[in-house]
Amino acid sequence: MEERRINVVVNGQPRSVDVEPRLLLAHFLREVLGLTGTHIGCDTTNCGACTVLVDGLPMKSCTMFAVMADGHEVMTVEGLGIPSELHPIQEGFREEHGLQCGFCTPGMMLASKALLDENPDPTEEDVRWALSGNLCRCTGYQNIVKSVLWAAEKLRSEARAVSR
Repeated sequence: MEERRINVVVNGQPRSVDVEPRLLLAHFLREVLGLTGTHIGCDTTNCGACTVLVDGLPMKSCTMFAVMADGHEVMTVEGLGIPSELHPIQEGFREEHGLQCGFCTPGMMLASKALLDENPDPTEEDVRWALSGNLCRCTGYQNIVKSVLWAAEKLRSEARAVSR
């Protein structure tokens, strides 16, 4: 099968790569770019472990072809923060014990980011709705919801501090 060149910005870095048209975005991120934070759990869009942001919208990368990302911006969990400077969502998951095995965590964090970018002051119900496409088999979700609400408060307080 003939490869096709795609131009995509991943975690702020422009990439120009030749890919097979049938290569899934999840496999492109993991195998071609080495961004293994995107997890593959079901290949059917049921679990949400492969959730990434495409132009700021949560997308399940296990059912999206890499060529569909051509000309777009993709964010993976690696683009959220770095160990020495965590994103408030990552801090929230740490502070509120929002992870257990960690398999669903990258997808949960990115779905949470999309929510908080759109709604900086969500209710618990808003958080639960936004994460309803992401499954966690370990936690029971309560600490995940608390983690997102913690991050929302931190982001709001940071915004207030900047506006002063």
